[in-house]
Amino acid sequence: MKDAIAVFPGTFDPFTRGHENLVRRAASMFEQIIVAVAASRQETLFPLDERVEIAAEVLRPIPNAEVAGFDCLLVDFLRQREARIVVRGVRTLADFEYEARMMAMNRKLYPVLETVFLLPFEEHGYLSASVVREIARHGGDVSQFVPEAVFSRLQRKFC
Repeated sequence: MKDAIAVFPGTFDPFTRGHENLVRRAASMFEQIIVAVAASRQETLFPLDERVEIAAEVLRPIPNAEVAGFDCLLVDFLRQREARIVVRGVRTLADFEYEARMMAMNRKLYPVLETVFLLPFEEHGYLSASVVREIARHGGDVSQFVPEAVFSRLQRKFC
C-alpha cells in the first residue's frame, strides 16, 4: 500500500496530538496522506479555513501529508483526489461500530473503497477533540493534548 493515496477525514475541531499521531503513522504506510478537513453543519470552534490552516501548520514537517478542506460527500472527495483508502482512528468499541456502519455505506457509494482502522497509542486513547474543547472552554490547561499551533489559538479564543 506504500504507493497508495489515503485520506484521513474529520472535522479536526481542534486538531489534537492524537490526530497528529495518526497522520504520522499513516504517512509511513502510504505514498500520500490527505487530511481532509470537513465543513460541518454544526457550529464549530474554528471555521473551516482556520482548521485547514492549523492542520497544515502542524503537519508541515511531514513531506507526504497534505491538508485540504471539503464540503461534499466523502466518497466524492475521494473520487476527486483519485484515492480509495480512508484512514480512521478508533478508540472504543462504540467508535468502531459507528465507523463500520459508515464504511459499509461509503462502500455502497464507492465500491473500490477500503478503510484502514488505526488504534491510538495508549497516551492518546482517551483524547477527543470535543473533550479538549470543553476543557479549554472552562479555562483548563490543554497544552499536553494539542500541538502548540492549536494551543495558542485556543488561548486567544478563551482567555
